[in-house]
Amino acid sequence: MQRSRWIGAGVLASALVLTSCTSGPAGVDAKQDPKAPLELWTRTTPGGPGEQGALRLAAAFEKATGYKVQVTAIFDDFETKLQQRAAQKKLPDIVMNDVTQLGAMHSQGLLREIDLGKLKNSGQVVGQGLDSGKSVDGKQYGLPYSAQASALLIRKDWREKLKLQVPGSWDDFAAMARAFTEKDPDGDGKKNTYGLAAPLSTKRGYASWYFSNFLWAAGGDFITGAGDGKYKPAMATKESAEAVKWFRDLGCKDKAIQPGAVTMETPPTNETFEAGRTGMFVVGPYLLPRFDETLGKDKYEVVPMPKGPKDATVLAEGGSVYLMAGSENMAGQDAFADFAISAEGQKTGMRGETGFTVQLPVNKTVKISEVRPDPRWTTYAEVYQNSGRYAPSIPNWTPVRQTTAETVNALMADCGLDVDTKLGELDKQLADILKEQGIAAS
Repeated sequence: MQRSRWIGAGVLASALVLTSCTSGPAGVDAKQDPKAPLELWTRTTPGGPGEQGALRLAAAFEKATGYKVQVTAIFDDFETKLQQRAAQKKLPDIVMNDVTQLGAMHSQGLLREIDLGKLKNSGQVVGQGLDSGKSVDGKQYGLPYSAQASALLIRKDWREKLKLQVPGSWDDFAAMARAFTEKDPDGDGKKNTYGLAAPLSTKRGYASWYFSNFLWAAGGDFITGAGDGKYKPAMATKESAEAVKWFRDLGCKDKAIQPGAVTMETPPTNETFEAGRTGMFVVGPYLLPRFDETLGKDKYEVVPMPKGPKDATVLAEGGSVYLMAGSENMAGQDAFADFAISAEGQKTGMRGETGFTVQLPVNKTVKISEVRPDPRWTTYAEVYQNSGRYAPSIPNWTPVRQTTAETVNALMADCGLDVDTKLGELDKQLADILKEQGIAAS
Protein backbone atom coordinates (compact mmCIF):
# COMPACT_ATOMS: atom_id res chain seq x y z
CA MET A 1 0.00 0.00 0.00
CA GLN A 2 2.78 2.43 0.85
CA ARG A 3 4.48 1.67 -2.43
CA SER A 4 1.28 2.42 -4.34
CA ARG A 5 1.00 5.79 -2.64
CA TRP A 6 4.62 6.57 -3.41
CA ILE A 7 3.96 5.82 -7.06
CA GLY A 8 0.93 8.09 -6.92
CA ALA A 9 3.09 10.88 -5.59
CA GLY A 10 5.49 10.34 -8.48
CA VAL A 11 2.61 10.52 -10.90
CA LEU A 12 1.54 13.85 -9.44
CA ALA A 13 5.05 15.22 -9.67
CA SER A 14 5.30 14.15 -13.29
CA ALA A 15 1.99 15.82 -14.06
CA LEU A 16 3.29 19.05 -12.59
CA VAL A 17 6.43 18.81 -14.70
CA LEU A 18 4.38 18.24 -17.80
CA THR A 19 2.03 21.16 -17.29
CA SER A 20 4.66 23.74 -16.43
CA CYS A 21 6.36 25.95 -19.02
CA THR A 22 3.78 25.11 -21.70
CA SER A 23 0.18 26.06 -22.40
CA GLY A 24 -0.84 22.43 -22.03
CA PRO A 25 0.40 18.96 -21.06
CA ALA A 26 3.77 18.07 -22.57
CA GLY A 27 3.52 20.87 -25.08
CA VAL A 28 0.22 20.18 -26.80
CA ASP A 29 0.66 23.34 -28.84
CA ALA A 30 3.66 21.97 -30.72
CA LYS A 31 4.00 23.32 -34.25
CA GLN A 32 2.49 20.80 -36.65
CA ASP A 33 4.41 19.01 -39.38
CA PRO A 34 2.33 16.34 -41.18
CA LYS A 35 5.52 14.92 -42.69
CA ALA A 36 7.25 14.37 -39.34
CA PRO A 37 7.99 10.68 -38.68
CA LEU A 38 5.89 9.11 -35.97
CA GLU A 39 7.63 7.54 -32.99
CA LEU A 40 5.69 4.52 -31.75
CA TRP A 41 6.42 2.72 -28.48
CA THR A 42 4.98 -0.74 -27.91
CA ARG A 43 5.14 -2.61 -24.62
CA THR A 44 6.66 -5.90 -25.71
CA THR A 45 9.99 -7.72 -25.59
CA PRO A 46 12.59 -6.24 -27.97
CA GLY A 47 13.45 -8.70 -30.72
CA GLY A 48 10.51 -10.93 -29.85
CA PRO A 49 7.41 -11.92 -31.82
CA GLY A 50 5.46 -8.96 -30.47
CA GLU A 51 7.94 -6.49 -31.92
CA GLN A 52 7.84 -8.27 -35.27
CA GLY A 53 4.07 -7.98 -35.29
CA ALA A 54 4.25 -4.27 -34.52
CA LEU A 55 6.75 -3.78 -37.32
CA ARG A 56 4.41 -5.54 -39.77
CA LEU A 57 1.53 -3.34 -38.69
CA ALA A 58 3.66 -0.20 -39.05
CA ALA A 59 4.83 -1.28 -42.52
CA ALA A 60 1.24 -1.87 -43.66
CA PHE A 61 0.25 1.53 -42.27
CA GLU A 62 3.11 3.26 -44.10
CA LYS A 63 2.16 1.55 -47.35
CA ALA A 64 -1.50 2.52 -46.98
CA THR A 65 -1.00 6.14 -45.87
CA GLY A 66 2.53 7.28 -46.60
CA TYR A 67 3.21 8.25 -42.99
CA LYS A 68 6.56 7.04 -41.64
CA VAL A 69 6.72 5.20 -38.33
CA GLN A 70 9.67 4.30 -36.13
CA VAL A 71 8.84 1.37 -33.82
CA THR A 72 10.51 0.97 -30.43
CA ALA A 73 9.80 -2.16 -28.36
CA ILE A 74 10.25 -1.79 -24.59
CA PHE A 75 9.23 -4.26 -21.91
CA ASP A 76 11.30 -3.70 -18.78
CA ASP A 77 10.70 -0.39 -17.00
CA PHE A 78 8.34 0.80 -19.74
CA GLU A 79 6.49 3.22 -17.46
CA THR A 80 9.72 4.59 -16.00
CA LYS A 81 11.15 5.31 -19.43
CA LEU A 82 7.90 6.99 -20.44
CA GLN A 83 8.16 9.19 -17.34
CA GLN A 84 11.68 10.17 -18.34
CA ARG A 85 10.49 11.22 -21.77
CA ALA A 86 7.61 13.13 -20.21
CA ALA A 87 10.02 15.08 -18.00
CA GLN A 88 11.98 15.97 -21.14
CA LYS A 89 8.74 17.05 -22.87
CA LYS A 90 9.61 14.62 -25.64
CA LEU A 91 6.98 11.92 -25.52
CA PRO A 92 6.65 9.38 -28.32
CA ASP A 93 3.79 10.18 -30.68
CA ILE A 94 1.97 6.89 -30.15
CA VAL A 95 1.99 4.26 -27.41
CA MET A 96 0.53 0.77 -27.73
CA ASN A 97 0.01 -0.48 -24.18
CA ASP A 98 -2.41 -2.28 -21.89
CA VAL A 99 -5.92 -0.89 -21.64
CA THR A 100 -5.53 -0.67 -17.85
CA GLN A 101 -2.83 2.00 -18.22
CA LEU A 102 -5.33 4.59 -19.45
CA GLY A 103 -6.19 6.05 -16.06
CA ALA A 104 -2.60 6.48 -14.95
CA MET A 105 -1.42 8.07 -18.20
CA HIS A 106 -4.44 10.33 -18.45
CA SER A 107 -4.06 11.53 -14.84
CA GLN A 108 -0.46 12.44 -15.62
CA GLY A 109 -1.48 14.59 -18.58
CA LEU A 110 0.34 12.37 -21.07
CA LEU A 111 -2.57 11.80 -23.44
CA ARG A 112 -4.55 13.93 -25.81
CA GLU A 113 -8.24 13.32 -26.33
CA ILE A 114 -9.17 11.22 -29.36
CA ASP A 115 -11.74 12.79 -31.66
CA LEU A 116 -13.70 9.80 -32.93
CA GLY A 117 -15.29 12.04 -35.54
CA LYS A 118 -11.91 12.19 -37.30
CA LEU A 119 -11.62 8.39 -37.47
CA LYS A 120 -13.76 6.96 -40.26
CA ASN A 121 -13.56 3.45 -38.79
CA SER A 122 -14.51 4.33 -35.21
CA GLY A 123 -18.13 3.35 -35.81
CA GLN A 124 -17.01 -0.21 -36.53
CA VAL A 125 -15.43 -0.75 -33.08
CA VAL A 126 -17.33 -2.93 -30.62
CA GLY A 127 -19.06 -0.90 -27.92
CA GLN A 128 -17.38 -2.44 -24.90
CA GLY A 129 -14.02 -1.88 -26.56
CA LEU A 130 -14.71 1.80 -27.08
CA ASP A 131 -15.96 2.14 -23.51
CA SER A 132 -12.70 0.67 -22.22
CA GLY A 133 -10.89 3.67 -23.72
CA LYS A 134 -12.95 6.29 -21.88
CA SER A 135 -11.75 8.08 -18.77
CA VAL A 136 -13.93 8.79 -15.74
CA ASP A 137 -15.08 12.02 -17.40
CA GLY A 138 -16.46 10.02 -20.34
CA LYS A 139 -13.93 11.33 -22.86
CA GLN A 140 -12.04 9.05 -25.25
CA TYR A 141 -8.34 8.80 -24.43
CA GLY A 142 -7.61 5.26 -25.61
CA LEU A 143 -8.61 3.29 -28.67
CA PRO A 144 -8.61 -0.52 -28.49
CA TYR A 145 -6.78 -2.38 -31.22
CA SER A 146 -6.85 -5.84 -29.64
CA ALA A 147 -9.10 -7.62 -27.15
CA GLN A 148 -8.98 -10.81 -25.16
CA ALA A 149 -10.94 -12.57 -22.47
CA SER A 150 -10.36 -15.52 -20.19
CA ALA A 151 -11.56 -19.01 -21.03
CA LEU A 152 -10.92 -22.36 -19.40
CA LEU A 153 -8.19 -24.66 -20.67
CA ILE A 154 -8.66 -28.30 -19.66
CA ARG A 155 -6.43 -31.31 -20.10
CA LYS A 156 -8.83 -33.16 -22.38
CA ASP A 157 -6.96 -36.44 -22.08
CA TRP A 158 -7.22 -36.30 -18.28
CA ARG A 159 -10.91 -35.44 -18.40
CA GLU A 160 -11.70 -38.30 -20.75
CA LYS A 161 -9.63 -40.80 -18.79
CA LEU A 162 -11.58 -39.95 -15.63
CA LYS A 163 -14.87 -39.93 -17.58
CA LEU A 164 -15.73 -36.37 -16.58
CA GLN A 165 -17.93 -33.91 -18.45
CA VAL A 166 -16.95 -30.34 -19.27
CA PRO A 167 -17.89 -28.36 -16.13
CA GLY A 168 -21.15 -26.47 -16.35
CA SER A 169 -21.17 -25.05 -12.82
CA TRP A 170 -18.81 -24.13 -10.03
CA ASP A 171 -19.64 -27.44 -8.33
CA ASP A 172 -18.53 -29.27 -11.48
CA PHE A 173 -15.40 -27.10 -11.66
CA ALA A 174 -14.43 -27.90 -8.06
CA ALA A 175 -15.19 -31.60 -8.57
CA MET A 176 -12.91 -31.72 -11.61
CA ALA A 177 -10.16 -29.89 -9.73
CA ARG A 178 -10.36 -32.46 -6.93
CA ALA A 179 -10.42 -35.37 -9.37
CA PHE A 180 -7.35 -34.11 -11.22
CA THR A 181 -5.60 -33.80 -7.84
CA GLU A 182 -6.61 -37.11 -6.29
CA LYS A 183 -7.22 -39.67 -9.06
CA ASP A 184 -3.89 -39.85 -10.90
CA PRO A 185 -5.14 -38.55 -14.26
CA ASP A 186 -1.74 -38.97 -15.93
CA GLY A 187 -1.54 -42.63 -14.85
CA ASP A 188 2.00 -42.56 -13.49
CA GLY A 189 0.98 -43.95 -10.11
CA LYS A 190 2.19 -40.85 -8.26
CA LYS A 191 0.33 -38.10 -6.43
CA ASN A 192 1.90 -35.28 -8.45
CA THR A 193 -0.94 -33.57 -10.30
CA TYR A 194 -3.19 -30.67 -9.29
CA GLY A 195 -6.51 -29.42 -10.52
CA LEU A 196 -5.95 -25.73 -11.16
CA ALA A 197 -3.03 -23.63 -12.33
CA ALA A 198 -3.19 -20.22 -10.66
CA PRO A 199 -0.66 -17.33 -10.63
CA LEU A 200 -1.28 -15.85 -7.17
CA SER A 201 1.82 -13.73 -6.65
CA THR A 202 1.46 -10.17 -5.43
CA LYS A 203 3.82 -8.92 -8.14
CA ARG A 204 1.95 -6.63 -10.53
CA GLY A 205 -1.24 -7.68 -8.77
CA TYR A 206 -1.37 -11.16 -10.31
CA ALA A 207 -3.51 -12.66 -7.53
CA SER A 208 -6.20 -10.02 -8.01
CA TRP A 209 -5.96 -10.20 -11.80
CA TYR A 210 -6.56 -13.96 -11.82
CA PHE A 211 -9.19 -13.98 -9.07
CA SER A 212 -11.34 -11.43 -10.93
CA ASN A 213 -12.58 -14.28 -13.16
CA PHE A 214 -14.20 -15.86 -10.11
CA LEU A 215 -15.13 -12.73 -8.17
CA TRP A 216 -17.27 -11.24 -10.93
CA ALA A 217 -18.97 -14.54 -11.77
CA ALA A 218 -20.14 -14.69 -8.15
CA GLY A 219 -21.63 -11.20 -8.33
CA GLY A 220 -18.85 -9.70 -6.23
CA ASP A 221 -16.57 -6.80 -7.05
CA PHE A 222 -13.40 -5.01 -6.01
CA ILE A 223 -15.07 -1.61 -6.12
CA THR A 224 -18.54 -0.76 -7.36
CA GLY A 225 -19.93 2.31 -9.06
CA ALA A 226 -22.09 4.63 -6.99
CA GLY A 227 -23.08 7.03 -9.78
CA ASP A 228 -21.57 10.30 -11.03
CA GLY A 229 -18.16 8.70 -11.50
CA LYS A 230 -17.89 7.76 -7.82
CA TYR A 231 -17.04 4.35 -6.37
CA LYS A 232 -17.20 2.49 -3.08
CA PRO A 233 -15.33 -0.60 -1.81
CA ALA A 234 -17.04 -3.94 -2.38
CA MET A 235 -14.74 -6.73 -1.19
CA ALA A 236 -16.54 -7.17 2.14
CA THR A 237 -19.96 -7.73 0.53
CA LYS A 238 -21.65 -11.12 0.87
CA GLU A 239 -21.07 -11.99 -2.79
CA SER A 240 -17.38 -11.09 -2.72
CA ALA A 241 -16.77 -12.90 0.56
CA GLU A 242 -18.44 -16.06 -0.72
CA ALA A 243 -16.30 -15.97 -3.86
CA VAL A 244 -13.14 -15.63 -1.78
CA LYS A 245 -14.13 -18.50 0.53
CA TRP A 246 -15.01 -20.79 -2.38
CA PHE A 247 -11.75 -20.08 -4.17
CA ARG A 248 -9.77 -20.41 -0.96
CA ASP A 249 -11.27 -23.83 -0.33
CA LEU A 250 -9.79 -25.03 -3.63
CA GLY A 251 -6.35 -24.34 -2.22
CA CYS A 252 -6.71 -24.76 1.53
CA LYS A 253 -9.16 -27.68 1.79
CA ASP A 254 -8.97 -29.47 -1.53
CA LYS A 255 -5.24 -28.82 -2.11
CA ALA A 256 -6.21 -28.57 -5.77
CA ILE A 257 -4.08 -25.52 -6.68
CA GLN A 258 -0.43 -26.09 -7.56
CA PRO A 259 2.06 -25.81 -4.69
CA GLY A 260 3.84 -22.47 -4.54
CA ALA A 261 1.04 -20.66 -6.37
CA VAL A 262 1.27 -17.69 -3.98
CA THR A 263 4.80 -16.97 -5.20
CA MET A 264 4.12 -17.55 -8.90
CA GLU A 265 3.59 -15.09 -11.72
CA THR A 266 2.34 -16.30 -15.09
CA PRO A 267 5.59 -17.73 -16.56
CA PRO A 268 6.10 -20.50 -13.95
CA THR A 269 2.34 -21.08 -13.81
CA ASN A 270 2.30 -21.62 -17.57
CA GLU A 271 4.99 -24.24 -17.11
CA THR A 272 2.89 -26.24 -14.65
CA PHE A 273 0.18 -26.64 -17.27
CA GLU A 274 2.40 -27.55 -20.18
CA ALA A 275 4.49 -29.91 -18.02
CA GLY A 276 1.46 -31.92 -16.97
CA ARG A 277 1.37 -30.87 -13.32
CA THR A 278 -1.96 -28.99 -13.52
CA GLY A 279 -5.12 -29.84 -15.42
CA MET A 280 -7.09 -26.57 -15.66
CA PHE A 281 -6.00 -23.01 -16.37
CA VAL A 282 -8.12 -19.86 -16.72
CA VAL A 283 -6.28 -17.69 -19.23
CA GLY A 284 -6.46 -15.67 -22.44
CA PRO A 285 -5.86 -16.92 -26.00
CA TYR A 286 -2.28 -15.69 -26.25
CA LEU A 287 -0.95 -19.00 -24.86
CA LEU A 288 -2.53 -21.21 -27.53
CA PRO A 289 0.50 -21.14 -29.89
CA ARG A 290 2.83 -21.97 -27.01
CA PHE A 291 0.77 -24.82 -25.61
CA ASP A 292 0.12 -26.25 -29.07
CA GLU A 293 3.87 -26.57 -29.49
CA THR A 294 4.90 -27.69 -26.02
CA LEU A 295 1.91 -29.79 -24.98
CA GLY A 296 0.16 -30.62 -28.24
CA LYS A 297 -3.23 -29.27 -29.28
CA ASP A 298 -4.79 -32.71 -29.01
CA LYS A 299 -4.04 -32.86 -25.27
CA TYR A 300 -6.14 -29.90 -24.15
CA GLU A 301 -9.37 -28.09 -24.99
CA VAL A 302 -10.75 -24.56 -24.70
CA VAL A 303 -14.21 -24.05 -23.19
CA PRO A 304 -16.09 -21.10 -21.66
CA MET A 305 -15.87 -20.74 -17.92
CA PRO A 306 -18.79 -22.42 -16.14
CA LYS A 307 -21.52 -20.26 -14.68
CA GLY A 308 -20.86 -19.05 -11.16
CA PRO A 309 -23.43 -18.05 -8.52
CA LYS A 310 -24.40 -15.08 -10.71
CA ASP A 311 -23.18 -15.65 -14.27
CA ALA A 312 -20.06 -16.49 -16.30
CA THR A 313 -18.42 -13.05 -16.35
CA VAL A 314 -14.66 -13.16 -16.95
CA LEU A 315 -11.89 -10.63 -17.23
CA ALA A 316 -11.63 -8.82 -20.55
CA GLU A 317 -8.39 -7.08 -21.43
CA GLY A 318 -6.48 -5.91 -24.44
CA GLY A 319 -4.22 -3.34 -25.95
CA SER A 320 -5.03 0.26 -26.72
CA VAL A 321 -3.56 2.90 -28.99
CA TYR A 322 -2.76 6.04 -27.03
CA LEU A 323 -2.12 9.35 -28.79
CA MET A 324 0.44 11.18 -26.73
CA ALA A 325 0.36 14.88 -25.98
CA GLY A 326 2.81 17.24 -27.63
CA SER A 327 3.06 15.50 -31.00
CA GLU A 328 4.22 17.47 -34.00
CA ASN A 329 2.10 15.26 -36.26
CA MET A 330 -1.39 14.95 -34.86
CA ALA A 331 -2.77 14.14 -38.31
CA GLY A 332 -0.40 11.18 -38.45
CA GLN A 333 -1.46 10.09 -34.97
CA ASP A 334 -5.11 10.08 -36.02
CA ALA A 335 -4.28 8.20 -39.21
CA PHE A 336 -2.46 5.46 -37.29
CA ALA A 337 -5.28 5.06 -34.78
CA ASP A 338 -7.79 4.83 -37.62
CA PHE A 339 -5.70 2.25 -39.47
CA ALA A 340 -5.21 0.13 -36.35
CA ILE A 341 -8.98 -0.31 -35.93
CA SER A 342 -9.76 -0.67 -39.65
CA ALA A 343 -10.54 -4.07 -41.16
CA GLU A 344 -7.19 -4.00 -42.97
CA GLY A 345 -5.28 -3.06 -39.83
CA GLN A 346 -7.05 -5.67 -37.75
CA LYS A 347 -6.41 -8.46 -40.24
CA THR A 348 -2.79 -7.40 -40.57
CA GLY A 349 -2.44 -7.51 -36.79
CA MET A 350 -3.98 -10.99 -36.61
CA ARG A 351 -1.71 -12.64 -39.15
CA GLY A 352 1.11 -14.91 -38.07
CA GLU A 353 1.43 -17.94 -35.86
CA THR A 354 3.01 -16.15 -32.90
CA GLY A 355 3.95 -12.56 -33.77
CA PHE A 356 0.45 -11.11 -33.96
CA THR A 357 -0.51 -7.82 -32.35
CA VAL A 358 -4.26 -8.52 -32.39
CA GLN A 359 -5.60 -11.34 -30.23
CA LEU A 360 -9.31 -10.86 -30.88
CA PRO A 361 -10.53 -8.25 -33.38
CA VAL A 362 -12.32 -5.14 -32.11
CA ASN A 363 -13.70 -4.25 -35.55
CA LYS A 364 -17.22 -5.63 -35.87
CA THR A 365 -16.81 -6.30 -39.60
CA VAL A 366 -13.91 -8.70 -39.05
CA LYS A 367 -14.85 -12.32 -38.41
CA ILE A 368 -12.10 -14.12 -36.58
CA SER A 369 -12.93 -17.40 -38.32
CA GLU A 370 -12.00 -15.84 -41.68
CA VAL A 371 -8.45 -15.17 -40.50
CA ARG A 372 -8.10 -17.99 -37.97
CA PRO A 373 -10.28 -20.98 -38.83
CA ASP A 374 -9.31 -22.73 -35.58
CA PRO A 375 -12.63 -22.96 -33.63
CA ARG A 376 -10.87 -22.36 -30.34
CA TRP A 377 -10.32 -18.74 -31.35
CA THR A 378 -14.02 -18.46 -32.10
CA THR A 379 -14.73 -19.74 -28.59
CA TYR A 380 -12.58 -16.96 -27.17
CA ALA A 381 -14.29 -14.37 -29.37
CA GLU A 382 -17.71 -15.51 -28.17
CA VAL A 383 -16.61 -15.43 -24.53
CA TYR A 384 -15.34 -11.87 -24.98
CA GLN A 385 -18.57 -10.78 -26.62
CA ASN A 386 -20.93 -12.52 -24.21
CA SER A 387 -19.11 -12.54 -20.88
CA GLY A 388 -16.07 -10.25 -21.01
CA ARG A 389 -15.77 -7.37 -18.57
CA TYR A 390 -13.03 -4.76 -18.40
CA ALA A 391 -11.69 -3.28 -15.20
CA PRO A 392 -13.16 0.21 -14.62
CA SER A 393 -11.30 3.20 -16.05
CA ILE A 394 -10.60 4.99 -12.80
CA PRO A 395 -7.71 7.46 -12.46
CA ASN A 396 -5.35 4.69 -11.37
CA TRP A 397 -6.40 1.04 -11.30
CA THR A 398 -2.96 -0.21 -10.21
CA PRO A 399 -3.26 0.46 -6.44
CA VAL A 400 -6.71 -1.18 -6.39
CA ARG A 401 -5.40 -4.26 -8.11
CA GLN A 402 -2.22 -4.37 -6.01
CA THR A 403 -3.95 -3.94 -2.66
CA THR A 404 -6.58 -6.58 -3.40
CA ALA A 405 -3.85 -8.91 -4.67
CA GLU A 406 -2.02 -8.61 -1.37
CA THR A 407 -5.13 -9.63 0.57
CA VAL A 408 -6.06 -12.51 -1.74
CA ASN A 409 -2.47 -13.71 -1.64
CA ALA A 410 -2.36 -13.56 2.17
CA LEU A 411 -5.59 -15.52 2.50
CA MET A 412 -4.34 -18.21 0.13
CA ALA A 413 -0.92 -18.37 1.81
CA ASP A 414 -2.25 -18.58 5.37
CA CYS A 415 -5.32 -20.78 5.68
CA GLY A 416 -5.74 -19.75 9.32
CA LEU A 417 -6.59 -16.11 8.58
CA ASP A 418 -10.19 -15.03 9.04
CA VAL A 419 -11.66 -14.13 5.66
CA ASP A 420 -14.28 -11.64 6.84
CA THR A 421 -11.78 -9.77 9.01
CA LYS A 422 -9.24 -9.48 6.21
CA LEU A 423 -11.85 -8.34 3.69
CA GLY A 424 -13.11 -5.72 6.11
CA GLU A 425 -9.57 -4.40 6.46
CA LEU A 426 -9.20 -4.47 2.69
CA ASP A 427 -12.32 -2.37 2.17
CA LYS A 428 -10.86 0.29 4.47
CA GLN A 429 -7.70 0.36 2.35
CA LEU A 430 -9.76 0.58 -0.84
CA ALA A 431 -11.78 3.44 0.63
CA ASP A 432 -8.53 5.34 1.23
CA ILE A 433 -7.38 4.69 -2.35
CA LEU A 434 -10.67 5.92 -3.80
CA LYS A 435 -10.52 9.02 -1.60
CA GLU A 436 -6.95 9.74 -2.72
CA GLN A 437 -8.08 9.58 -6.34
CA GLY A 438 -11.06 11.84 -5.71
CA ILE A 439 -13.66 9.25 -6.72
CA ALA A 440 -14.92 8.03 -3.35
CA ALA A 441 -18.68 7.98 -2.86
CA SER A 442 -19.73 10.15 0.06
